[in-house]
Amino acid sequence: MNRSSFRILFSVLVFFLFASLVWVVSTGEVPITIREIVRVILGRIPGTDPRSVIILSIRLPRALTACAVGAVLAGSGVVFQGVLLNPLAEPYTLGVATGAALGASIAITLGMPFVSPLAFVGGVAALGLVWILGHGGRESASPARLILAGVIVGSILGACITLVKALSGDQVGAIVLWLMGSFSLSSWGDVGWSFLSALLVFVLGLFWARDLDVISSGANPRSLGVDDRKTVCLLLFGCSLATAVAVSISGIIGFVGLVVPHLCRLLIGPSHARLVPLSVTGGAVLLLLADSAARTLGELPVGVITSLIGGPIFCFLLWRQR
Repeated sequence: MNRSSFRILFSVLVFFLFASLVWVVSTGEVPITIREIVRVILGRIPGTDPRSVIILSIRLPRALTACAVGAVLAGSGVVFQGVLLNPLAEPYTLGVATGAALGASIAITLGMPFVSPLAFVGGVAALGLVWILGHGGRESASPARLILAGVIVGSILGACITLVKALSGDQVGAIVLWLMGSFSLSSWGDVGWSFLSALLVFVLGLFWARDLDVISSGANPRSLGVDDRKTVCLLLFGCSLATAVAVSISGIIGFVGLVVPHLCRLLIGPSHARLVPLSVTGGAVLLLLADSAARTLGELPVGVITSLIGGPIFCFLLWRQR
């Protein structure tokens, strides 16, 4: 795909994202017109008005958080697949999700009010453990060693989550719901943190796009002037940290970071300078619409919707590349 075709495709996707955002904010049990949305945002409708409360306190923070988390997951998926040389790699490969899930499960079981901070701490702790095991005292770690460390740590923490659920009694339902993901309690604070995480992933992926192209090509990076050790460490740690923030806000949402990069790569090729912005935007669209569907169907966990959408799409992609 040439540059002009990519610009057209990206512009169409950005416009679709904006249109979807307006549609999601305007629909619900209380329909609100686009004109009323604009008036609320411009402050021409008082903050005490029910329409203003619905838009500014409920719908808009939820929609924007879903967009930002989708961008984080899809953008991180692109980086992970390129750096780890594994088409099945995703943002949760290094155990961030299971660590965050364990932290959240403990917080819910103990009745603590700060579930998200403990989830973030759990995700970062899991990442640190994977990093230590992956390096094993060496100066650098191979992608295969990091993936293996992620699988091992994820399995151990998964067993710990099962134990916590078994001991949680009446709180097991709340733990299961958190694990499947939701944006129903999103606030403007969540919007801020999730957008900062999305910006981090976007900057990392775009600034190091050439290095990602070299590393993912399978060639010797150093012969082409790329310090693969520093680049891999920086990209994996930065995107994992952003993923930990996203998971602590929304819970575990599958397939976004796995399917969106594959679909975008199928459309525009392997160039990360184009793949990163398109995947970030595509992930935002997918998760925004998935959350809208979850809300419409009676506040289903959004992870159920993304799995029902992403699973068949990924199976099709595997069948197509057989």
